[in-house]
Amino acid sequence: MTALVRAAMAAAVALSFTTAALADLKVGLSVSLSGANASLGVPYAKGMQAAVAYKPEINGQKVQLIVLDDGSDPTNAGRNARKLVEEEKVDILLGSSGVPATIAISQVGRESKTPMIGLSPISLPPAESDWTVTVAQPPQLMIDAVVERMKRNGVKTVGYIGFSDAWGDLVYNALLKAAEPAGIKVVTNERYARSDQSVTGQVLKIVAARPDAVMTGGSGTPGALPYLALAERGFKGGVYGQHGLINADFVRVGGASTNGSFMPTGPVIVAEQLPAEYPTKKIALDFRSVFQKTNGAPTTDAFSAYSFDGYLVFADAAARALATKAQPGTPQFRAALRDAIFSTKEVVGTHGVYNFKPGNLYGVDERARVIVKLDNGQWKLAP
Repeated sequence: MTALVRAAMAAAVALSFTTAALADLKVGLSVSLSGANASLGVPYAKGMQAAVAYKPEINGQKVQLIVLDDGSDPTNAGRNARKLVEEEKVDILLGSSGVPATIAISQVGRESKTPMIGLSPISLPPAESDWTVTVAQPPQLMIDAVVERMKRNGVKTVGYIGFSDAWGDLVYNALLKAAEPAGIKVVTNERYARSDQSVTGQVLKIVAARPDAVMTGGSGTPGALPYLALAERGFKGGVYGQHGLINADFVRVGGASTNGSFMPTGPVIVAEQLPAEYPTKKIALDFRSVFQKTNGAPTTDAFSAYSFDGYLVFADAAARALATKAQPGTPQFRAALRDAIFSTKEVVGTHGVYNFKPGNLYGVDERARVIVKLDNGQWKLAP
């Protein structure tokens, strides 16, 4: 266990104990503080700690945050969700660090009638999403922007390599949908597991197909593998990513192989570079400040901001749910909170402006995306 993971867990436990005595609203967060997805989960936990520090009370009611580690295992994420609901009696669930784990938590939320705010992009049938929303951007919204950039750059053929799980499927399907109308042909569909140590075989097949560019569908630290392998094979085409790669560990592991990559992200990652009138700029800069104060270091990723936004959506909805006089910790309050979340209007977060309604998992629009280019380890806004 790294010092960073231990620090995140210790901070979460300390926050739980210090707020427990007076807390009336309970927030349950299950993320990956260890395992393959820890490069996402640790920022999620730190972002949530910053959020509670930013707004420790809602309508005079203190908030208790309970953080559990799923070890990058979707089965553990489901167990954590049950523990949070049945033992901790949380009013809301948040998580997790990957699509399968997020879906597992959502299922528990629906079964227990506990509202859930997802931090990862997921896909659920409408009948199974009546207790769940997500603050992440829908993959199609983000991949559409990538394909627009490919078209501008003259790309005619693109190879794909992504995770062999639900996230890899989401990115690939979004790419297919956007590429054909843009006149771009997808020529490969290579996959790898998050725990794999090499993608040499997959990349050899991509290079043999001679695409103009490659689109990657990974996230976090394992998302760097295709970049390293493509560089080793001397691939000269453009390499495009997506918002699952916007974190410091991806940049660190990928090194020079990631230089020049284009990716979509929420505007928070380049907050200082945004025009003054951009709707999310002020809250994004406020987030940067409170994160620094809470965690003793600056934020360098997009993931901590997702949990911060999830908390902002919760806080807005909880204030309205409390106005119904339903008491936290009761089924009546959880139902009122669910209804309030699904009537969220123009809540400004760091990644976008949120509007939710029943039957829709996602609540953002084009204000939640910008294209950035990785330039010598720094994210630069690419207008």
